[in-house]
Amino acid sequence: MAMKATHAGAVAGAVVVCLCAVVAVQVQAAVAGGDGVEGTVRTLVEAAIKGDPRLGPALLRLVFHDCWVNGCDGSVLLDTTPFNGSSGTEKAAGRNIGLAGFEVIDTIKAKLGDTVSCADIVVLAGRDAAAVMSRGKINYTVVTGRRDGVVSSAAAAAATLPDSVFKIGQLKDNFAAKNFTAEELVVLSGAHAVGVSHLSSFQDRLSSSRSVSTPITAAYKAALGKDVEAQKAVQNTTDPTEPFNIRDMDAGFRNASGFDAAGVDTAAVGVLDNSFYLANTQNMVLLRSDWELLNATDTRRKVSVLGGNATRWEMEFAAAMAKLSNLPAEGTRFEVRKSCRSINNLN
Repeated sequence: MAMKATHAGAVAGAVVVCLCAVVAVQVQAAVAGGDGVEGTVRTLVEAAIKGDPRLGPALLRLVFHDCWVNGCDGSVLLDTTPFNGSSGTEKAAGRNIGLAGFEVIDTIKAKLGDTVSCADIVVLAGRDAAAVMSRGKINYTVVTGRRDGVVSSAAAAAATLPDSVFKIGQLKDNFAAKNFTAEELVVLSGAHAVGVSHLSSFQDRLSSSRSVSTPITAAYKAALGKDVEAQKAVQNTTDPTEPFNIRDMDAGFRNASGFDAAGVDTAAVGVLDNSFYLANTQNMVLLRSDWELLNATDTRRKVSVLGGNATRWEMEFAAAMAKLSNLPAEGTRFEVRKSCRSINNLN
């Protein structure tokens, strides 16, 4: 998800039943905890996304990019720290290009004050963004009590976050290092149903010299290349963004790409659902790392299963996000920051 972002027989049935029970309990707990800190975060997140829908994917992405590096410690929020070294903080890492939503975190922090950690705010805001974007279908509990780290390194982020050009073996190894399965890799990749990616992250998919090693549906490639050139002018940059999800492109783009929209609600622009998998099976995804999910038997099977069962994906995504949000912080020094952008002795 170095993104700008997702079986069989009686055993599978048992897994689904267990997930249903777990998520049902989680939903009830989330509703019951609607006051105080959680209620404040939910209100501010809902208002932010209503004002700018792009903030939903941004807040969801922050959870992965924070927790994957040094655990859930709020280190991705830091602008400066004596402990980042010459590489800068995590924000400076190439794999963190396009990170956003920091102002929302600042607003929530200002409202909650010094007693709530920035790390807690990140995971709570991401949880609530998922609920909003899924139209209330994705809910899970977040246990609070995290403390904020003081180390943030661009070099560490570059070494830890998965790259958009990773092959399937590299992706599996990256997730296994965090104790996540190949199936959870597929489940979390479903976050690419929303949000955008910079051209620099998918340029390899458009390059003729690499088209053999990173196959892409020809009509989609042509339509994407044409739109990229148009967006360079519209966005006034040589590194424009494109929506991850072909569903979120206009009808002309989808038609030019030959996209089969069966099973996809093309009116649900910006909705966090299982449409990523339906696009992926047609090889109409931006990132090589997303296409790579089709290059191993287990992950390809999981893409197919989740593409055919929206409810199952919602439940499994909730469980995977809850697990992600509980990755323990690494380090020896922690605090509850007064500002999420700097450690306390720099304020």
